[in-house]
Amino acid sequence: MNTIIKAENLVKKYGDLTAVDGISFEIREGECFGFLGPNGAGKTTTIRMIHCVSPKTSGTLTVNGMPASVDNRAIKRITGVVPQEITLDIDLTVRENLLVFARFFDIPRREAKSRLAELLKFVELEAKADCKIEQLSTGMKRRLLIARALINRPSFIVADEPTTGLDPQARHLIWQRLRQLKSQGVTLILTTQYMEEAAQLCDRLVVMDKGKIFREGVPNQLIEEEIGREVLEIRIDAARDAELIAALGGQSCGHERVGDTLYFYCRDGHDLRRKILELDLPNTVHRPATLEDVFLKLTGRSLVE
Repeated sequence: MNTIIKAENLVKKYGDLTAVDGISFEIREGECFGFLGPNGAGKTTTIRMIHCVSPKTSGTLTVNGMPASVDNRAIKRITGVVPQEITLDIDLTVRENLLVFARFFDIPRREAKSRLAELLKFVELEAKADCKIEQLSTGMKRRLLIARALINRPSFIVADEPTTGLDPQARHLIWQRLRQLKSQGVTLILTTQYMEEAAQLCDRLVVMDKGKIFREGVPNQLIEEEIGREVLEIRIDAARDAELIAALGGQSCGHERVGDTLYFYCRDGHDLRRKILELDLPNTVHRPATLEDVFLKLTGRSLVE
């Protein structure tokens, strides 16, 4: 696949604060590429540079071979943005919000109306076309932001935590719509703190923290490489750690103690279940390894304000 976005040693500073610290990555045409990381990792700052609303400090960043800069209108015309904030005009109806946005791209009114009808159907908001924004639920507003991002028929979409604050039904509907867009050849760039969301949508992703990229890869491969196949969580007094490590260490398991829990990360869990039964351990969770385990291993389990 062709590379649509390329960054090399990309840096963004705000005074003495380095928000993005010399990162490099490539995003290919037609894929969903994710930026994962805790608050303050540099995810949103990175995508703001990609869609040309924030200037880089140093390094190179190109989109479709063009330098990404705040005055590059050619890039902005082929970009759709689903922002983290709800940036809809509350004084206008759903229909009017889309029509006004279409004017920013010089889309003729007749064509804009035609696109509007298609997009409202796509996000299942036809019945709300003449409603004011305050009459919409949070999930409806998020879906309207997706429709607005598509009004200019973009080559790629930047979605900054698009399902924040949504209930499971609304979140799954937005995932369905984003997957549908990808199946139509639209490149997706996603930031998220929801590990299930990243696993559902991303072909490749990077894990960021403190402005740096720690790992890049395919979600399932990252899980296998960093964690293994299974995780055993044992909530037990630390005084028994040595006993349990001796009993389970031969099962190709790494381990770590975090708070009241001893974690075992196992690459080959063939005999693990039998060992767990033999030890008759209380407060034990045995489960498949997930992307969240990778995230916590790389960025830490402690809360950083």
